[in-house]
Amino acid sequence: MNSTLPYSETIKVRFRDTDSQGHLYFANYLVYADEITGFYMASLGFNSANPDEVPCYIFTVNLNCDYLDECKALDEVRVCTGYTRLGNSSAEVAFELYREHDGVLLSRGSFTQVFVDKATRKSCPIPETFRTSVKASQPEMA
Repeated sequence: MNSTLPYSETIKVRFRDTDSQGHLYFANYLVYADEITGFYMASLGFNSANPDEVPCYIFTVNLNCDYLDECKALDEVRVCTGYTRLGNSSAEVAFELYREHDGVLLSRGSFTQVFVDKATRKSCPIPETFRTSVKASQPEMA
């Protein structure tokens, strides 16, 4: 595993997350990436799991994913994530999923996030406290 992304956690693939061919259902790669991205954001002080406690919403407006290898039920998957761009009101998040036991890259991709005012549901600037936390965690973003 050769990821340069700053945050990662391991997920064990549940049987219910697989498809009839016995491997991880394609959409669940994105679910795993989104879940670990949420944990990374929470570690930076933006816990979107508690929408009443955050200054704005975040909408995912674009995503892409390249599927490179497969994983199966009970495999452990290392999900790595980090920011690659911070705009005024949008950001790009990269992700990579690796099979834990042999380090094989399973998939990689990105999400485009737009920060949205809760009342107007229109884009708003990325909160400065969050921007500062991302830059502290990822000095290359400064």
